Amino acid sequence: MTQAVAVIRDGHAYQARQFWLKALRLLDPHSGIAKVGFESGPKGFDDIWVEYENACGRQDHRGASLKREHYQCKWHVGIGDFSYEDLIEPDFINASSYSLLERALNAQRVHAPAGIGSSFRLVTNWQIRYGDPLRRMISSRNGFLRVDRLFDGTTDASIAGKVRKSWRDHLGVSDTELQLLTQTLGLGVDSRSLLDLRDSLDPLLELRGMRRVPDAESTCWYDDLTFQWLAMGRIEFDRNSFRDACHQQKLFEAPPKSHIVFGVKSFEHPIDALQDRCVEVLDLVQHFDDRQIRDDADWEMEIYPRLQKFLIDAAAANEHLRLILDTHATLAFAAGAVLNIKAGRRVELEQRVLNRVVWAAGDTEVNPAWPKWEVARECLRGAPGDLAVAVSLTHDISKDVKSYIDATGLPVSELLVATPRGGPSAKAVASGTHAFALAEGLTQEIRVARTKGSRLHLFIAAPNSFTFMLGQRQLALGDLVIYEFDFEGTNGGSYAPSLSLPMKSRPAGG
Repeated sequence: MTQAVAVIRDGHAYQARQFWLKALRLLDPHSGIAKVGFESGPKGFDDIWVEYENACGRQDHRGASLKREHYQCKWHVGIGDFSYEDLIEPDFINASSYSLLERALNAQRVHAPAGIGSSFRLVTNWQIRYGDPLRRMISSRNGFLRVDRLFDGTTDASIAGKVRKSWRDHLGVSDTELQLLTQTLGLGVDSRSLLDLRDSLDPLLELRGMRRVPDAESTCWYDDLTFQWLAMGRIEFDRNSFRDACHQQKLFEAPPKSHIVFGVKSFEHPIDALQDRCVEVLDLVQHFDDRQIRDDADWEMEIYPRLQKFLIDAAAANEHLRLILDTHATLAFAAGAVLNIKAGRRVELEQRVLNRVVWAAGDTEVNPAWPKWEVARECLRGAPGDLAVAVSLTHDISKDVKSYIDATGLPVSELLVATPRGGPSAKAVASGTHAFALAEGLTQEIRVARTKGSRLHLFIAAPNSFTFMLGQRQLALGDLVIYEFDFEGTNGGSYAPSLSLPMKSRPAGG
């Protein structure tokens, strides 16, 4: 009984902290949010809802502005996963009769009968099961189901067809009705622990001048306050009523702060939107279809000039700035090239590793036990040529890189495979100081191996903070081209060249 009560309380805390992450945006005069509520709305998606000002909502999969977002929070005490089949099982949401999809269908028919205007999103700390067809049907751009991948023109015998048939038969609907439902449905994975969610609230509370929860406190009073409001029937807030409610609880203790966090995104994080935490965001999402760029020429003609101007303007106004890079590796490297080590600015980088941390050069003392590079050199042909480098910090990419070089006939005479001692992993980089040292060490390895006049070909699997710091050394690395991997498999499932640097012929801002 004691364990069951603890699980219920943790589930309530998960919902409460998700609510506060949304509600605190009501205190931002520049946000597009008009109202936030909880424990009300369509059955099954009534944990939290957000209503936007006209034409100010987040965009759905077609680029149309949403008016309302409804959230169902599903907390699991243990690590686990789910599949497309779980969405038709009532047990998955601890229900006895109705599945998540049935509740989503009822909500869609009432609140978005034409499939537009409202969305219905599951937020859970479980992952979509590896190998499940649902994984490639979720847009990395906005967390919605990819209707084009579910309805891909194949028969019911195909992989996508089996998903369609399973859902269609369970709901008793036609393909047309199922398509209307799925274009409003989002699946958001938020694997942050309860402690991580509390840490995520902390900078937002500081920004609004509100009481912060000390690290030493074992409880978070914001959790209990949410359900005190629920008991009083205060379940819906606009800007004024939320501010009044916070004043009544004496939550304000300092003037609001003007923060200097800048964000760049080439894909949309389904849960942690940069607009919630940044003073300004460079939105490059429109240039991509999920992770795949729409037009290769955009890297040079559109994206890099916009990135360059954005960062130069930010650095001109701030000696010390923090960056959040929800971007492809190419843009993390390019951002470092713009704000290089001679720029005279202290740059902090928010890094999502297993949780969210802030890294900067010199942020910790050097630890001799940190992994250093193991660099393997492989001769690919006898004739002089270019140098390729496979940076395998988070996972080993050497086979994919070799396959790409062989398949394309890239004029590479030698390949360096750089891995951390102990092997690649999500924990291979310990801090900003460690990332800085690794970037410096790899730069030296490249300069030693490279022949004069050759070009560098960079393939990188690493945290964006490391990639940024490597990009800060672009002047020392010289003429190079960066490559992006096709994770979605829409372009052959291999690498493709993205950006060549330096681009001396193009002025800042294009």
